[in-house]
Amino acid sequence: MFEGISTKIEKALQTLRGKGRITDINVAETVKEIRKALLDADVSYPIAKEFTDRVKSEAMGRNVIQSVEPGQMMVKIVHEELTKLMGGDTSDINIKGQPAVILIAGLQGSGKTTFSAKLANYLKTRRNKNVMLVAGDVYRPAAISQLQTLGGQINVPVYAELENKNPVAIAENAIKDAKLKHVDVLIVDTAGRLAVDEQMMDEIASLKKHLQPQETLFVVDSMTGQDAVNTAKAFNDRIDFDGVVLTKLDGDTRGGAALTIRYTVQKPIKFVGIGEKMDALDVFHPDRMASRILGMGDVVSLVERAQQQYDEEEARRIQKKIIKNEYNFEDFLKQMQQIKKMGSVKDLMGMIPGMDKAMKNVEIGDDAFVPIESIIGSMTPYERRNPSCLNGSRKQRIAAGSGRSIQEVNRFLKQFDDTRKVMKMMSANKGKLPKMRRH
Repeated sequence: MFEGISTKIEKALQTLRGKGRITDINVAETVKEIRKALLDADVSYPIAKEFTDRVKSEAMGRNVIQSVEPGQMMVKIVHEELTKLMGGDTSDINIKGQPAVILIAGLQGSGKTTFSAKLANYLKTRRNKNVMLVAGDVYRPAAISQLQTLGGQINVPVYAELENKNPVAIAENAIKDAKLKHVDVLIVDTAGRLAVDEQMMDEIASLKKHLQPQETLFVVDSMTGQDAVNTAKAFNDRIDFDGVVLTKLDGDTRGGAALTIRYTVQKPIKFVGIGEKMDALDVFHPDRMASRILGMGDVVSLVERAQQQYDEEEARRIQKKIIKNEYNFEDFLKQMQQIKKMGSVKDLMGMIPGMDKAMKNVEIGDDAFVPIESIIGSMTPYERRNPSCLNGSRKQRIAAGSGRSIQEVNRFLKQFDDTRKVMKMMSANKGKLPKMRRH
């Protein structure tokens, strides 16, 4: 989502690259371009001005260490100020209580119901909590069935009263049921409207008053830009929520909401939605987001996602097969599916330092693995376990079955063979890449 602003800020910082020292003139040029980049990203002018004034003040107030270029120092200052703008520290969710009640608020279409299920999945799988969802949207016909469907996908129970039109009574009954079932966390999905109105505000305020939730989260669609900030302010003035959730952060948006919503309402951004799958939810880390905006990647988050999918027993099994030269297409497919579970390919690429710039004009969709999957899927079980058996006639049959050309099949087989060789050499060298011979 930050591709546009990242490119423009990086361009602005080029002003100081190669300069011997920081001066009033080159700093003024740089902050002017950064302010323009922020305004283009839908950040309000007062916030953009205050931000760049702080950057300028910091830059002129520091003595540049002799071994550090002015451009590098400016990147450090901008990173620090971006981190502060988005909240500074990571803010955890409060789930103390028996059960802890989490109230979800926001406009219709912001992604409240989907987020409620994602949060339930997050608390269940990553925090080992016993969770229950509450269908509190009594107006939208499909809301209850949608929550029940999502709850079924993640194996989390949904409390619903189809004939009851009183959301406060439904939620209070859900709390009683949750206590009987020893539920740790109760997540209450609520009704939204297409715009802020008094009836909706009265209802959510009444729910908060009666339930006394440990956590009230405001869900906002980050693609709505500056309107998201205004809506967040209206909700906060009325219900004094505890934190913000930004959905659709993987979409084509300019990023202004993520940069300024924390500043405007003085409440932390706690979670970000990064895709449609139930595990596509991340805790918001201001420092990591600042790094991604500046094209520095986010290796920590990448490692965390990898660890969630990492299976030590499976890794040992694969390593043994690599050493014995028995690594096959079934193993390759399993590992590919683990990578897919980590998130969209484009998002993962953005976490690798410098990769955003390198892949700028390369379209990488979530269907990037489809050709490989179709080729492996067209092999017999014997062929998947024995790569060396693939002769000309078998390749022809695989190409026809997968809908791919024989050239595509041969290209994949060559890549697979090269991958096996590199993996074997790395195993022999205890994880280090082999030294390349000079020709």
